[in-house]
Amino acid sequence: MSSLAFSSISLDGQCIWKNEVKRSQLSWGYGRNMSVRPSKTNSQNSVNIGIVRLLANHPQFHITVMTADRKAGQSMSSSFPHLIKQDLPDMVTVKDADFSNVDAVFCCLPHGTTQEIIRGLPKRLKIVDLSADFRLRNIDEYQEWDGQPHSAPDLQKEAVYGLTEIYRKEILNARLVANPGCYPTTIQLPLIPLIKANLIGLRDIIIDAKSGVSGAGRGANEANLYTEIAEGFFSYGITRHRHVPEIEQGLSDTSKS
Repeated sequence: MSSLAFSSISLDGQCIWKNEVKRSQLSWGYGRNMSVRPSKTNSQNSVNIGIVRLLANHPQFHITVMTADRKAGQSMSSSFPHLIKQDLPDMVTVKDADFSNVDAVFCCLPHGTTQEIIRGLPKRLKIVDLSADFRLRNIDEYQEWDGQPHSAPDLQKEAVYGLTEIYRKEILNARLVANPGCYPTTIQLPLIPLIKANLIGLRDIIIDAKSGVSGAGRGANEANLYTEIAEGFFSYGITRHRHVPEIEQGLSDTSKS
């Protein structure tokens, strides 16, 4: 297997980004230096920190670059004290990020902002995008559900849906991987085998899913306060949840295969 040195993470505002890191090596796809870019907004902080923690503790990764426009020059541990023992570089602005020694990027920017950022990255980079920007193949459907036009339809056509249990071979050869959403992942994994085995039909499915409050991000919101949410739950997105088209796309593909 080919080797891969980890190289970049970035956070903006209360998010994390990294720029050049070289410690250990890892094999992935064609194997290259890896750059990790966690989210830029409060809503994605949980994703950012999760990625940083996993990679920082992985024996084959070493984070070398992190970006945060509003926290440039600061250490990661200044915002997230539990990471103080990790060997992490100080954060830099996105425009100062150096990708010359980076081969792969994890991009955790807010929905709707990833498109232009990825368009500006070197073509040689492997990219895993954790936003919803490249999950839907149908551009019109993306605009209908997201409320804004897609600014990188060429990249959207190139993206491979990152449900590894189903599309592992396609992911290995992909340059741009669209990481699935939380609900779509947990819903598709148990249903796809049943659909393939003709044990259920698409009209027989009722989904009752629940998510932890951390899925709402770290931004201040009264509804997410401990006193409001502890030991209980509330419904949201009943008639129009943003993950509906992603789930429908995956299950429909399965029924046609």
